[in-house]
Amino acid sequence: MSAPLTRRAALKSAAILPAAALRSGAADSPVTVGLIGSGSRGSSVAEAMAKNTPARFTAFCDLVDTRMARAASRTGSEKPAFYNDYRRLLESNVDAVIIATPVYLHPEHFEAAVKAGKHIYIEKPAGIDVEGCKRIIRAADSADRKFNIMFGFQRRYAPPYRRAYEAVASGAIGPIQLALARFLKSEGAAAQARRTPLTEKEKLQNWYVWRQYSGDLIVENNIHSIDILNWFLGGNPVSAIGTGGTRTPGEGDTRDHNLVVFTYADGTKAQLSGATIAPPGYREVSEQFFGAKAMIETSENQIRYRYSSVNEKVEKMPRNMTIDAVEEFVKRIAEKRPENTAIRGAESTLTAILGRMSMDLRREVTWDEMMKG
Repeated sequence: MSAPLTRRAALKSAAILPAAALRSGAADSPVTVGLIGSGSRGSSVAEAMAKNTPARFTAFCDLVDTRMARAASRTGSEKPAFYNDYRRLLESNVDAVIIATPVYLHPEHFEAAVKAGKHIYIEKPAGIDVEGCKRIIRAADSADRKFNIMFGFQRRYAPPYRRAYEAVASGAIGPIQLALARFLKSEGAAAQARRTPLTEKEKLQNWYVWRQYSGDLIVENNIHSIDILNWFLGGNPVSAIGTGGTRTPGEGDTRDHNLVVFTYADGTKAQLSGATIAPPGYREVSEQFFGAKAMIETSENQIRYRYSSVNEKVEKMPRNMTIDAVEEFVKRIAEKRPENTAIRGAESTLTAILGRMSMDLRREVTWDEMMKG
């Protein structure tokens, strides 16, 4: 592992608090927020924050004015400032920013937000390549520790996921012998229009189907499952080997399926299956951890504990996990309990890039080889 990543322990978040503690004793926060990137995901996160926390949205940034207007409406903002240049928004007096721009812009925008002295909620992943992730790490390392910095891996903030992690960490299922992760879904019709690119502007309208902007399926999409693997298995893998490709015609050059096996430091293997070629309406996003005594399955909808064929417990997800994430983000600012999760976000992104490299090179790739490249 390279030198910057050895500081991971020093920058890890504070000990996980139970949900009740997060909901008690916090005064309403007058946090003002600016949204950088007012597309569908950015607007959705902003709406969740506006409706479930005391935060107020006072500024929006996007290249398309109508997107900012829609985002302002969804957040109930009154007379907000609109900017087409993110630097102008960062010069404003907002306390915090949400960064929800295309992936390839994340390092640049994150660096600027750190230098501007803002609390930061940044959507995953950290970047499209190793150098972009290293830029995130360096910027996070330089950030004043009074600022709250959170990556949008919302599963880490959902109480059922936290309880499942605590069960694994306590040894309740025994040593993990194997992990499996699936991120399988059908692709939207918008990405099936054409494969021949026209102008750069038109490519950017569907940036997520182009590797140069999104980092590929495994980086932009499957990273949610990868982050859970790293969390529950205690760190990043030491190597990866995989295969993948494209089976269906459509716009872009990203893979529509991949199969990758990650090997972790203790020899545990984790298999990731990601695809966008499932039948219409199909979606399966889950992770399974097989211990010597039991199995835990985590997913968007529920957590399943299987101790035997006659002893199984299911805990339903009570609400959208993004609400848990944005609620904690604002509470930490209000209560002056900042955390800096950018390095672990970069590590999960690097893990996805490791899997992509193994598919590109058609052989096993080690973490050290990737970091030196």
